[in-house]
Amino acid sequence: MPRKIRQLIKDLKAAGFEEMPGGRGSHRKFTHERYAGAVTLSGQAGNDAKPYQEKQVQQAIDEVQDENQ
Repeated sequence: MPRKIRQLIKDLKAAGFEEMPGGRGSHRKFTHERYAGAVTLSGQAGNDAKPYQEKQVQQAIDEVQDENQ
């Protein structure tokens, strides 16, 4: 069962990502000082996350956590 967009947002924020202000429509951008670029999530909070979104979020979190160690 796919996770919800709200769960991905919660995971990003727990890892220290911050949501950038603005955005268009249902798009949200998250940045982290130790992550090059940004993670963009599209969709309403209650929508099912697409597999590529789950993968992108997990890779971003892993990259930030790897730099901590």
